[in-house]
Amino acid sequence: MPLTKVIKRHAAYPRRIAGFSAAAGLVFFLLFSAVTLFIIQQKRAEQHDRLADASKRYLQKTFGTLEKKLLPLLPYNNDSCEGISNDLGARAAFTNGIRTILLVRRGDIWCSSATGALRIPVSNISPSLAYSRSRDIRLVAGTPMVPDRPTFLLWLSRPDVPDEGIVTTLDLNIAPLLLLAARQEGITGQALAVGDTALRLWNNQLLARSQLPAESLRQFSLPAYGLTFYLYGEELPTRDIVLTLLAGLLLAMLAASGCWLFFLLRYRPGKEISQAIKRNEFYVVYQPLIEARTGRVCGVEALLRWTHPVTGPIPPDAFISYAESQNMIVPLTRHLFALVARDAWLLRRYLPPGATMGINIAPAHLTDNGFRQDVTEWLAAMPQDHFACVFEITERTMVSEQNAAEIFDWLHARQITIAIDDFGTGHSNLIYLEKFCFDYLKIDRGFVQSIGRETITSPVLDAVLNLARKLQLKTVAEGVETGEQAAWLLKRGVTHFQGYLFSRPLPPNELICYLQTRQAALS
Repeated sequence: MPLTKVIKRHAAYPRRIAGFSAAAGLVFFLLFSAVTLFIIQQKRAEQHDRLADASKRYLQKTFGTLEKKLLPLLPYNNDSCEGISNDLGARAAFTNGIRTILLVRRGDIWCSSATGALRIPVSNISPSLAYSRSRDIRLVAGTPMVPDRPTFLLWLSRPDVPDEGIVTTLDLNIAPLLLLAARQEGITGQALAVGDTALRLWNNQLLARSQLPAESLRQFSLPAYGLTFYLYGEELPTRDIVLTLLAGLLLAMLAASGCWLFFLLRYRPGKEISQAIKRNEFYVVYQPLIEARTGRVCGVEALLRWTHPVTGPIPPDAFISYAESQNMIVPLTRHLFALVARDAWLLRRYLPPGATMGINIAPAHLTDNGFRQDVTEWLAAMPQDHFACVFEITERTMVSEQNAAEIFDWLHARQITIAIDDFGTGHSNLIYLEKFCFDYLKIDRGFVQSIGRETITSPVLDAVLNLARKLQLKTVAEGVETGEQAAWLLKRGVTHFQGYLFSRPLPPNELICYLQTRQAALS
């Protein structure tokens, strides 16, 4: 019989849990990576902003300090070079960042802190220097004395006299800018640009401004000097991405493992059955056992049923096979014992003393260490000296249990009779009937259905019945549905019937009504 949806769902349980856990791990990985990278990017952006602000403050402070040192020299344009050369030299030597101070008059350099008096046009040094501005900066590849090292030219004009002022060649101390950048991950370089010329700070190389990388992380300008600063690097450094993905992968694996463990414990295989036991979804129906000769009810067989709150009734073959596969058959049988003991106190008033109470026992329970304790507790819970208890055991029990004979002797010592169920349908071996002491032999419905038809099973059924008579075993024919079948079985010595010809399995209240009606009909 195919499994129901509930059982099918749990049959695929490991794959479902593994798939769900993997999906949960993937979602966690994506969310963690996305959120973490977003946070890191925001923090990097704040660091870049701070770096740009610190660089701007450093450049403003540097140029401001230079101006304070240089502005007092502007009035010297009215003096002779010999009289001020010592002061120029001292200021150039003791002011950080100054290479040479040049005094300009009417567009010509007339005094130098390095060489003293001279007369050369300023345009020889930088044709693009804007004399009309109060201050200006230019980048040049070098100066006459240091031709191979780029330098800045700082122009400060004399406000009251046109074309007069100071040109200073600067060796800016860019080490603090490089140190600030070195502290941050992902910064690849910095540049200072003036006009069409730029200086890459990381290698002190002069190049055209158009040759700078197109995209910069941050940039700012000092409008007073016409200077622009560029900061280059990665918005989100590769190292941050790699570390985040590795951390996300590790945490995702932990999350997936945790999810797998959580659902394994929460929805472990068989838990549907244990929950059903706690929610009282299982109940017992009883199929009457009919004495073949008199037609009277001489006992019942307890059959466990399960109605799931979502999927409805679940076939017994499905959930019993599932319970066995998930090692839940023992607690399920214990629950059956409890339900039968509860119903037995009600049914004893309608079934005669000595009526049989048949229960199916799974091989796994028969071999369980707690089996004898379970049976002892069940017998104590049953009405005393009223029911004759019958344990129905399949042939699989003898195949799998080497100590079956010892267990059967223990059951007989407690007045529990044993029926071999579905004989001939499993690992059939006639030696079982001789080796073990049975009380009943139950004939499978498949044999009963062959009655009246020329099938290969008819001779087998005859042989089984003849063997049962010789061994003096009581016989129970299951699945009797027609009078023809009942007559055929009675003629061949079958002692008991079960089947829809007499009654389907009934819950206790309906069984009581059936017993009262049948008793009245036979009286």
